[in-house]
Amino acid sequence: IDVHNASGAWNKALLDNAARPSGALVYGAKDGERLTADQFEALKAELGEAHAGARNAGRPLLLEGGLDWKPMSLTPHDMDFIAGKHAAAREIALAFGVPPQLLGIPGDATYANYREANAAFWRGTVIPLVRKAAGAMTGWLGSRFVDCRIEPDLDAVPALQVERDALWARLNAASFLTQDERRRMAGVGE
Repeated sequence: IDVHNASGAWNKALLDNAARPSGALVYGAKDGERLTADQFEALKAELGEAHAGARNAGRPLLLEGGLDWKPMSLTPHDMDFIAGKHAAAREIALAFGVPPQLLGIPGDATYANYREANAAFWRGTVIPLVRKAAGAMTGWLGSRFVDCRIEPDLDAVPALQVERDALWARLNAASFLTQDERRRMAGVGE
């Protein structure tokens, strides 16, 4: 989660600075000479006025007299923050039982694997949680109301409709079963 949030903050900061990474202006005189305090302050003020802030982002920096620009951070391309953010989102989703195809990350989902991932999400994550909650509510209400039973209506889940239709087709094709046996196997009672 921290990686995902940090990636978003980094991308925002880059946008605020017109996608220019930070760096340092280095004075490298040949004889080891250093800038005087006045020269340093004047250069700092000039850089701040001409190049700091979003309104000055992207302005060219003219370097002369032994000055050299040294990047102090990786470029967005080097860091590939968008790919990192997508990887973090996938890991977060998997930690909570959500198939990454459901996140809408470009390139992750085709229609066929989205449908399968959605059904797997319902079967592997949502339905067990709903059944657990329904069981707890049944236990809680059962002490107050005789024969109280809370059960999820899985027939109302669109993601599972294909499976439900296939089950009914198999049961209808099984001519050796009685109508009551088919209903019982489908979970609809008699």
